[in-house]
Amino acid sequence: MWQEFKDFIARGNVMDMAVGIIIGAAFTAIVTSVVEDLINPIIGIITGGVDFSNQFVLLGEGEFASLAAAQDAGVATFAYGSFINAVINFLIIAFVVFLLVKGVNRIKESVAEKEEAPELEPKGPTQEELLAEIRDLLAKDQAAA
Repeated sequence: MWQEFKDFIARGNVMDMAVGIIIGAAFTAIVTSVVEDLINPIIGIITGGVDFSNQFVLLGEGEFASLAAAQDAGVATFAYGSFINAVINFLIIAFVVFLLVKGVNRIKESVAEKEEAPELEPKGPTQEELLAEIRDLLAKDQAAA
């Protein structure tokens, strides 16, 4: 059983998956930092610090100054502001991931182009030049005969 476990772990796809998960976690930290530390403050300045998270419709009875107070009291709420914030964050994160993937793909393409760049080979005669040469050789042979 121990040998089977070692064989399972040593398989390439298990190791590839583990590396993918680790890189994915690190990538998530980068994306989160870009969004929270760089983009959100700029958006906050542009929008004047508008925050939708406290926007809600009370579905129960009572009056509450904030969504948190209503939820703490156990009253049903329709928290559409939190949903709006989640959609905005998703769009920002999706755009940042798009830019990062686009940058990585551009780097991969430039490396691939360098690797695939064919070495310049000396040009040979064109097809027309070869046909003309054959024609001339045939004409010489007929003239000599």
